[in-house]
Amino acid sequence: MSESPEPVEQAPENPKEARQAFDRRWLVGLFIKPIIFLVCGTLLFAGLGLMQRLGLISSGAIGGDAASASAQAGAEYICPMMCTPPSSQPGRCPVCAMELVVASSGGSGGDSQSIQIGSAARRIANIQTAEATMQPMTRNVRAIGKLQYDEASLKTISAYVGGRLDRLYADFTGVVVQQGEPLALLYSPDLYSAQVEYLLAKKSVVQASPGVLPSVASANRNLFENARQQLIELGMTEAQITDLEGNGKADSRLHLNSPMSGTVIQKMAVEGQYVKASDPIYQLADLSTVWLMLELFPEDAACIGYGEKVEAEVQSHPGKKFTGRVAFIDPNVNERTRTIGVRVALPNEEGLLKVGDFATAFLRIPAAAGPQLRRYDQQLANKWISPRFPNQIFDQPGKCPISNLELVHASHFGFADQPQDETQSVSVPRSAVLMAGKHSVVYVETEPGRFEIRRVVLGHQSGDQIAIHDGINPGEKVAIKGNFLIDSQMQLAGNPSLINPEKYVAPEAEELSPEMLAALEKLPPEDMTLASAQQICPVTEMALGSMGTPPKAEVNGRTVFLCCEGCRGSLMKEPEKYLAVLDNKDSGTQSESAPDLPPIGPIQEIPLVPELPPNTVAVPVESDGPTTPSIATPVIQPVEVVR
Repeated sequence: MSESPEPVEQAPENPKEARQAFDRRWLVGLFIKPIIFLVCGTLLFAGLGLMQRLGLISSGAIGGDAASASAQAGAEYICPMMCTPPSSQPGRCPVCAMELVVASSGGSGGDSQSIQIGSAARRIANIQTAEATMQPMTRNVRAIGKLQYDEASLKTISAYVGGRLDRLYADFTGVVVQQGEPLALLYSPDLYSAQVEYLLAKKSVVQASPGVLPSVASANRNLFENARQQLIELGMTEAQITDLEGNGKADSRLHLNSPMSGTVIQKMAVEGQYVKASDPIYQLADLSTVWLMLELFPEDAACIGYGEKVEAEVQSHPGKKFTGRVAFIDPNVNERTRTIGVRVALPNEEGLLKVGDFATAFLRIPAAAGPQLRRYDQQLANKWISPRFPNQIFDQPGKCPISNLELVHASHFGFADQPQDETQSVSVPRSAVLMAGKHSVVYVETEPGRFEIRRVVLGHQSGDQIAIHDGINPGEKVAIKGNFLIDSQMQLAGNPSLINPEKYVAPEAEELSPEMLAALEKLPPEDMTLASAQQICPVTEMALGSMGTPPKAEVNGRTVFLCCEGCRGSLMKEPEKYLAVLDNKDSGTQSESAPDLPPIGPIQEIPLVPELPPNTVAVPVESDGPTTPSIATPVIQPVEVVR
């Protein structure tokens, strides 16, 4: 029986050999894969080149350099950040140092005054529009001012006669006194002597015998009257003189009474001090009214008048409004600050306003306000007002109790007796206007996706709305967001833009729209005929009817129609200027008037060379007289020709 062979046991793998095998596999993976990708890429480019040679694909770059060179000939170079106007030479922007790029042409489907933006690009740029509307515009003028004393209420208490101040009843600053209340007790020997003379003069008049001579009686009466007047000059009141007559005894001490109700704002003497005649003792002020001194810009001050209502707020009383009225407008402009001082009288019956404090004043002025337009104030309707104190308002004519001046009807200061229709103006959101220096532009969406540039004349701003005097019609859509991106595209297209408005061409006058015709049809037949012939407003040169029914004005015996009531003031201020606009429109000439020339007389034919005798020629002769640039008859002299 044979034995089965035993299995041969294999030796375990050497760890060093295993490590080497792993390194070989890692190196293969490191180099083989990149080589494969490189070979595939090479084959791909070779295949694309072969397909291009066979004409299966075309290259858009063929002739690109020539086309680019041709396009750049005569091109404009602009800054990508729109820092400077276009340049005819390449280079770098002098502001931001960025490389200038060539401005494209064509305007992305637009024309020389507009640009076309697709719906997809519009969504990406977040371009939004709003409609220009007609609405009453009010200006909110805000100014900071300082509270001061009402100068009309300041009083100084002085000594009428020399003496000693035995007692001061108002012994500190800030004491509130009433009219007729004693302020100080003055000892004066001169006053005592004057009282004795007065009592003796009165006794001589009263106890005179019936048989006294008339001249003596008259002298005694004159002496009595002079003595009484002397007491008044020394500061005694009628009541004090009456008490002296009743007592019949002179007193060397006199009470100085307050001539008004107010507050002691300055004490200029102390008790026991000797004073001379005319030495000041107290200074009083009536704090029931204080002045708010404002500084306004001339364009704001020009729109307010005497009696205009003003609301003020002080920091110490937040949320509380103090209402006053304009009492004075400085006729001069401060040369240093270029502002105009405005004084507002604020009632202070509760004593909450403190002199020296600062207050914020708010004025609401119609955008078309001015001295020529009447304002309606319910408190002043059919009222009479003091010409110096605007808070003194009465129902009937009479005299002002403070100034003793005749009251004036409120209509004299531009206030209407009945509510007035608010003047409306074309307005757009403030974000729709791009401004740089004196230029202001708005982008109007005339058609879906077509944005046209418009140069506009701005009015005043009210909240987030701004008035447009010229350039925009009601109902037009303007870009309120993304308009800066639109302006950038206009600049890249070589079109007029905010920083390059010289290329802008104002749109020609359009025919009357149905809305304009409807507005004109509201006029009487004879007025409609005149307005249709006039066509435009002489102030804004806008089409009549674009802002509603045109109002009528009579100027220099001529009927003129306006686009709105806001133009009436300008027309009345300079009628000749705006009437010339209408005359020049009709004649087709420019606004400048030609100089006056003498009438042209009958034209006579003057030969340049007169007939000469035979065998002679004309020889010019120099003239000693002054020469003129006009054509004149030449000075000639015949000379015989010798043959």
